[in-house]
Amino acid sequence: MATHTRESLERSGAVALHSGDRMDQAEFHRIYRAMPDGFEAELIGGTVFVASPLKRRHATGHLPLGTVFFLYASRTRGLEAGDNATVLLGEDSEPQPDLYLRVLPEFGGQSRTTDDDYVAGPPELIGEIAHSSRAIDLHAKKDDYSRHGVLEYVVVCVHEQEVRWFDLKTNRMHPADAEGVYRSLVFPGLWIDSRALLTGDAQRIQATLEQGLASPDHAAFARELSASGPR
Repeated sequence: MATHTRESLERSGAVALHSGDRMDQAEFHRIYRAMPDGFEAELIGGTVFVASPLKRRHATGHLPLGTVFFLYASRTRGLEAGDNATVLLGEDSEPQPDLYLRVLPEFGGQSRTTDDDYVAGPPELIGEIAHSSRAIDLHAKKDDYSRHGVLEYVVVCVHEQEVRWFDLKTNRMHPADAEGVYRSLVFPGLWIDSRALLTGDAQRIQATLEQGLASPDHAAFARELSASGPR
């Protein structure tokens, strides 16, 4: 990444990124790579969104969901959990989701890994922590993820203290059960206790996930992945 400051780039006449700019993914990626370290932006539906500084409530809301994704992937061969990675989603889309969970390409996943180590194509599941970014996460990003083939989308709304889980294949909300537990449609055994997630109750979060990992559905899914992957 270049060491120039954004101000020096602009003084020299070099192109910079600003919220509201319109461009395609190739142009966005080229300019983004020249931006200074620490600068973050996303391309959603052909529009640039420059990230604002993240507040404490975003950071504390991020860890519980990321922990669930990581633990589930670590117990399921053929999966990968990622945090704040640029995703080359389509010709007009290059988001940087808070979290993703994907089936690796060698196990039949719908995304791939580029030669320069980016995720290209839609991860099966994406998670966002919505605070200052709430309007974007629940509208522009949701529409973009759906259009480009992401299958499930989880949004943790920190201000409202609620979890919104979307089945993007049908463009409908996916409900929790009577106990407030969400069960992924794409990743069998990924069970998330929404109340524990919002309160940071690590013991309940892990206990619920362990129940999912012990389910027959997860065992069948793990066998399927292993059979389709490299020996």
